[in-house]
Amino acid sequence: MAQKILDVLMLGRCSHEFSWPRRSADGHYYQVCLLCAAEYKYDWKSMRRIERVEPATPESTATRRGRSRVAKPSWVPRARRLKLDIAVRYRLKNLSNWFEGTIENISQSGVLFHGPEELPENALVEMVFEMPEEISGQKNSSVLCQSRVIRSQDRAVRTKAARETAVGMVMAASILDYKFLHQ
Repeated sequence: MAQKILDVLMLGRCSHEFSWPRRSADGHYYQVCLLCAAEYKYDWKSMRRIERVEPATPESTATRRGRSRVAKPSWVPRARRLKLDIAVRYRLKNLSNWFEGTIENISQSGVLFHGPEELPENALVEMVFEMPEEISGQKNSSVLCQSRVIRSQDRAVRTKAARETAVGMVMAASILDYKFLHQ
């Protein structure tokens, strides 16, 4: 374990966390590292990765004006999530009614939270919560975030503290900007 950490820190190698095996267009299986997007062939019979698939040279595609551009990769690794159970206050931007909710997880791309009030997709939202020490590097660092709701759905939510199921809205929001609130 210690050697793996040293390899990652000192040599810049990825510690690889793999996705569930996927099937390519030619019918073969492969796995993708969620951190660095490296692809490996996968054998279901032995249930192991066989060999690394070297990325093909990006093919250029012609545009309308005759210039060429490099094709983008078809898969991008998902941002790492930090599982949480912290209180959040949220509201539509510049409106007076705040709602109490809970942040389920936070990542580089945004937050997943739940609360009693549904917000429409693409709505601008203000959220106030304590930024985790793993992200901010300091304790008790409340932030005011400007966010945009990406998706929302009605589902039963199980809270860790109460160990009971409560009906509420689950929403995902991308963080556009934030500032620390100093008391």
